[in-house]
Amino acid sequence: MNMPVHSAIIQASVSAEGLLLSADEPLLALQRETGGDLGERLAIPQLAAVARLAIRLGIIVSRPVVAASDQCDIDMWVRARPDGKAVHLSVIDWQERPIPLLRNNSSLLEADLAAVSDGWSWQVDTQLRFQMVLEGGDPDGVLPLQPPVPGNPFSSYFQLQPDEDGDMAILRGFTQRRAFRNQLACLTADPAKRFHLSGFPLFDLTGQLLGYRGKAFALDLAVPVPEIAAPAVLDPLAFGKRLDRSLRQPLGRIIANADTISAQLEGPLRPDYAGYAQDIASAGRHLMALVDDLADLQAIDRPDFTVVSEAIDLADVGRRAAGLLSVKALDRQISIMAPATEQHVPANGEFRRVLQILVNLIGNAIRYGPEGSVVRVETEQEDGQSRIFVTDQGPGIATEDRERIFEKFERLGRDDQGGSGLGLYISRRLARAMGGDIRIEGEAGQGACFILRLPLDQAVEADISV
Repeated sequence: MNMPVHSAIIQASVSAEGLLLSADEPLLALQRETGGDLGERLAIPQLAAVARLAIRLGIIVSRPVVAASDQCDIDMWVRARPDGKAVHLSVIDWQERPIPLLRNNSSLLEADLAAVSDGWSWQVDTQLRFQMVLEGGDPDGVLPLQPPVPGNPFSSYFQLQPDEDGDMAILRGFTQRRAFRNQLACLTADPAKRFHLSGFPLFDLTGQLLGYRGKAFALDLAVPVPEIAAPAVLDPLAFGKRLDRSLRQPLGRIIANADTISAQLEGPLRPDYAGYAQDIASAGRHLMALVDDLADLQAIDRPDFTVVSEAIDLADVGRRAAGLLSVKALDRQISIMAPATEQHVPANGEFRRVLQILVNLIGNAIRYGPEGSVVRVETEQEDGQSRIFVTDQGPGIATEDRERIFEKFERLGRDDQGGSGLGLYISRRLARAMGGDIRIEGEAGQGACFILRLPLDQAVEADISV
């Protein structure tokens, strides 16, 4: 099948704030399809990223881009030229690729694709809560009389189902912050009513993920689909293996190759190209950390999740975590004051999980502390408990936000690219699983102090009581 190609160069201009100032067809049509318009934020994340990069570097940026519309995938070559407070985009070699249809459902999916404009719309935030209720006509009566209310969890309405290979398109989309298609689902209240879901990510001007917007297409109830009649449960172990196969391995290769290019081990390279490679490696590491967080999230939210109970030295774990992050701190000219070598604070917990918590807490202190500041890691033992304090000299955390920051995907409006919003949620869940907790102290504007509390090692506690 020949792909539709636009031979003419498609022009557009974007302001430094990310607003689409002008655009030729079909780029304007794609902007409107994704929910934007002229004068509004450029809603095509791949093009917005190229525009931001050109503004940040102050040079012409050219690279291939793949975008998705409701009807097709689009391959294009984009040239972004910064000019004062705007970026001029030239889209070359625009080629539209038909979306491949699923096996054994060709006629059904052709009907779904033809009915794109009539699909039910939905929008969720990063915590998978509805922001926009389903809307549209319902001639077949397949949807409940009462649509979901904004703020309700996505899972309270749709129950997701894996495909024949056990994969979930929505899972791949969310972990990669990309569009997804043909996610099978049924209504939670009525599993006999089945749907195909498709969606695309929404970003703000800084590139932060805001949520997803998509469509729901009702499957033809006259067509039997026995393999998805009953909701399937994705085994957590299979989830982890699938992450390794589908994400960890290719991400590892991308990071290694990008590091090789950035280090110019194969020969000299233009400085801007080396910078691109460094950006790719950094983004790859960010995605790898996100995959790790999602795997941890899958594990700790299981009802049967447990941790190992063992005797540990909390001061020693603090020194080890500080050592692991010394290079990262040095990059920002930050000093880490770790517990003294002769200091020992016995505690009860799982060594690797405590190390994971402290690496997260110290990493956050380095990320949000000002350059040239000090991060202090201190310990104490009192009232049958062992405590370790991680204190930074950053802006601190307001009292009213000190519980909210431990929620899933909560970032308190921070615009950095370094975290997923899961680290503190996972850390507190791990601490509580070990019989401890994490709390925050410190005055707003004068730095934050995160306190990890763990039970005192029982053997030591017995010696003290004697």
